[in-house]
Amino acid sequence: MYLKKNGFTLLELMIVVVIVAILAAIAIPSYQSYVRRTNESMAMQEMQQIAIWLERYKARNFSYKGANPPRTDTINIPTYSTNKLCSGGTYGGTFTIQLCEKQAGGSYSALKNSSIGQSWAMRSETTDPNNYTLLLTSSGLRCKNKASSNVTFETCGTGSENW
Repeated sequence: MYLKKNGFTLLELMIVVVIVAILAAIAIPSYQSYVRRTNESMAMQEMQQIAIWLERYKARNFSYKGANPPRTDTINIPTYSTNKLCSGGTYGGTFTIQLCEKQAGGSYSALKNSSIGQSWAMRSETTDPNNYTLLLTSSGLRCKNKASSNVTFETCGTGSENW
């Protein structure tokens, strides 16, 4: 009499493990790429909203002097705070936007502490080393670079792309 055994053989189990590993090897990098693109888009959106606010401020006050953009409500972010370089905020823990103005002598300061108030530059740096660092200026420069050390408040350096 033949008894049928229930269960899986080791070979069947190994085939399932290999199939799951192959699917994970394809899905995980694809998901990471999706998250990077999402974070980059969020940073661009926030920078553009701040730029719009700054242009409205200049239209009312004839300069950017004293400008301190409020919190934007597209995502929950803290209000601007003064850091070691200029005013900025951390957005969802994924990127930091710094808003500065170049002063006489080449130093940078927050617009709210500005003595000139004729231009601004925004730099967005991400916590993900595989994502872009972005630059947006009042003169219309929009560039990005994966090497964050190449991105200053004036240029994106070598290897940059426009956005």
